[in-house]
Amino acid sequence: MAAAAALWQPQEEGLREICGLLEQHISPNSDQPRIWQQLQHYGQFPDFNNYLAFILAHAEGKSVEIRQAAGLLLKNNLRATFSSLSPSHQQYIKSELLPCLGATDRTIRSTVGTVISVLVLLGRLIGWPELLQALIHCLDSNDLNHMEGAMDAIYKICEDIPEELDVDVTGLSERPINVLMPRLLQFFQSPHAVLRKLSLGSVNQFIAVMPTALFMSMDQYLQGLFALAHDSSADVRKLVCAAFVQLIEVAPSFLEPHLRNVIEYILQVNKDPDDEVALEACEFWSAYCDANFPSDSLREFLPRLIPVLLSNMAYADDDESLVDAEEDESFPDRDQDLKPRFHSSRLHGSEGGEEDDDETVNVWNLRKCSAAGLDILSNVYGDEILPTLMPLIQQKLPTTNDSVWKEREAAVLAIGAIAEGCINGLYPHLPEIIAFLIPLLDDKFPLIRSITCWTLSRFSKYIIQGIGHQNGYEQFDKVLMGLLRRILDTNKRVQEAACSAFATLEEEAAEELAPHLEIILQHLLCAYRKYQRRNLRIVYDAIGTLADAVGGELNQPKYLDILMPPLISKWQQLSNSDKDLFPLLECFTSIAQALGPGFSQFAEPVFQRCINLIQIQQLAKVDHVAAGVQYDREFVVCSLDLLSGLAEGLGSGIESLVAQSNLRELLLQCCMDDGTDIRQSAFALLGDLARVCPIHLHPRLQEFLDIAAKQLHSSAVKEAVSVANNACWAIGELTVKVRQEISPIVLAVISCLVPILQNAEGLNKSLIENSAITLGRIGWVSPELVAPHMEHFMQSWCTALCMIRDDFEKEDAFRGLCAMVRANPSGAVSSLAYICKAIASWHEIRSEDLHNEVCQVLNGYKQMLANGGWDHCMATLEPPVLQILSRYRV
Repeated sequence: MAAAAALWQPQEEGLREICGLLEQHISPNSDQPRIWQQLQHYGQFPDFNNYLAFILAHAEGKSVEIRQAAGLLLKNNLRATFSSLSPSHQQYIKSELLPCLGATDRTIRSTVGTVISVLVLLGRLIGWPELLQALIHCLDSNDLNHMEGAMDAIYKICEDIPEELDVDVTGLSERPINVLMPRLLQFFQSPHAVLRKLSLGSVNQFIAVMPTALFMSMDQYLQGLFALAHDSSADVRKLVCAAFVQLIEVAPSFLEPHLRNVIEYILQVNKDPDDEVALEACEFWSAYCDANFPSDSLREFLPRLIPVLLSNMAYADDDESLVDAEEDESFPDRDQDLKPRFHSSRLHGSEGGEEDDDETVNVWNLRKCSAAGLDILSNVYGDEILPTLMPLIQQKLPTTNDSVWKEREAAVLAIGAIAEGCINGLYPHLPEIIAFLIPLLDDKFPLIRSITCWTLSRFSKYIIQGIGHQNGYEQFDKVLMGLLRRILDTNKRVQEAACSAFATLEEEAAEELAPHLEIILQHLLCAYRKYQRRNLRIVYDAIGTLADAVGGELNQPKYLDILMPPLISKWQQLSNSDKDLFPLLECFTSIAQALGPGFSQFAEPVFQRCINLIQIQQLAKVDHVAAGVQYDREFVVCSLDLLSGLAEGLGSGIESLVAQSNLRELLLQCCMDDGTDIRQSAFALLGDLARVCPIHLHPRLQEFLDIAAKQLHSSAVKEAVSVANNACWAIGELTVKVRQEISPIVLAVISCLVPILQNAEGLNKSLIENSAITLGRIGWVSPELVAPHMEHFMQSWCTALCMIRDDFEKEDAFRGLCAMVRANPSGAVSSLAYICKAIASWHEIRSEDLHNEVCQVLNGYKQMLANGGWDHCMATLEPPVLQILSRYRV
């Protein structure tokens, strides 16, 4: 290495220029784009990184900030260009770093550690045998700077690539971890807090991968954790808690003998004066419940644990939500308030995505962690926690003193947290609980108003269930009007909570909202006019959810006159590159589906805008200058989904719009797009168009079928199961419309569907159901092509058919079953018991002709197997199945 160092020397002038640039680079007032451009220019010189390494290591006369900037730039450059650096330059950089492990300045040591960990990531330990010796030398040196510098580098390597230390390295007699582990554990006893912290942090990184070195040292590690449990350094205590949380998640058996002591300890540090330590300790309770330990071990601690959680659920004085809560609607939104939003593409089938009803700002802290812990405990222990919790809540709730409002707020949060887990115990008292909460919607403190909205929404299901009982309707009405009142609150935080809570109530209430539609729309559209951008998105969601909930009830002039003009006005104002279009497109999708043919008066401009958005984005993808916008595929996904909503709502009424457009060609492009979310939405639209206007797909039918079939290959299913699901559904929809014209792809599709059905375990439920339906539809249309192969798939197909709920799609699949059995009765005879179970999965076959076909199939087999085979088969079936089969005259 010394040779590499001797060969290269920096030029004075080059050093001066680069140091000057770095000085400007870290100055807040400099012209950053110009400096960046100059740094890029220097980056073209092959020895630029050598200069950076030299400045980091040797520029003693320069400020620490300049040397640190050189090191961080070096790290980024190495990430980008390491493999193309000449070996001599790589060697030079490494030779300059090692002596700096013991630099007198901590910032320089830390920067060197960062660069070293990147070099290990890129070149592996095998490419740098001297490193381990240098690290060990520093650790054994007894010099604090050297020990800390080496520990810092080791910690960063453990954090980024712990597995790299647990491999055989040529030239070393044992694995690096075996050499390091005893030293790391020894440092747990160091008098220096920084070394205790770095050594414990390093060992903790190995819990998940559990190398032999840690496994064999587990007793010593646990003793070390207990010894550090009450360390004077909060950082160390936090790492002790983190270790117990990880161990209970990954290797709970090690903790089992010590469980009482660990629980006792975590209970203590859950009250640690340092919030970060308390937060790390609080994570233990959720991890414990998830680890499936016997619930008895924790039960005796609940009376002590629950008060701690409740106390920690109060807002901390420095919680940033307290500052946000001061903002009323006259404060303009800041850019950082506009959280990125994600549109989820349409999925056809039984698994709609569940959205978390997370309560506003997503900063994880002790308050939220404690509430989540209480929620999980309520789900594990149910009503057992109520005798401890409820007296505490009852004590805090009635307080009217302004100085303890945070405690009152925490009590409301606690009721919301246990709403699911303790519902049996709470249900008899629900009228009193809700009667107590409703006045809090008008509390003077905005955070009490907002948390009350959330807590009421957690009881939505039960509020709706109670409508038929005494005073239940009156209670529903009070909650509804209370939330609507809060939607028009002047505080932005309350607006957000009320709108989200109302959307949850809407989902549960569905048609119960119909009598209140006018007043709901007036409030929502009033909010629409006064809200700023951030909360506007939540109003769109509430309007869309309302449309989903009440459906065709919305289709009345008096409601449309309130709802549509403001939305259309906004639609016309927004440019084709404005991301505020996304929630509006989603909202229109729900409205189009709800109004059905009633949406036709608004359809043409909406349809045309979607076509334009897709065209502009397809152009932007290849030439954003010509398109005038930057490419953003979410415009395509939202537009495709709105077109699907139009097809679903307008039905065949969309035909004239499709006929006058180039949608077919655009859709074909989208079905071949490299973005999975675009393909997912494109195949959903393909299926929707197949239902309502297949004639317009006709000129490109074979191409659509071929591309859809390709999505079902096993590799494609693994890569994008939701795309495969929608493509499978679309093939089924096309099949029943174009019938014989699908014959060229029948065998290709069947050969893909059969493996999906045969390996159903672990696959998406929706894909299995759609595969079973599409297989049946193809069999119905082309029994002569499919029936010869039925013995290969009959059993797994029938098993999948049992999962499907009664509807017209299931009817189609069974028409296919009957058609294939007629074409090849002997091919299915060995699967007769499975056929019987599939038939018995129907609650009732409403179609008379299908009912008759099923009777014929069963009676045909009864005659065919008259010599005892039929009776033998019947003897294998459960009594409930036999009882249902008797409906079919056998």
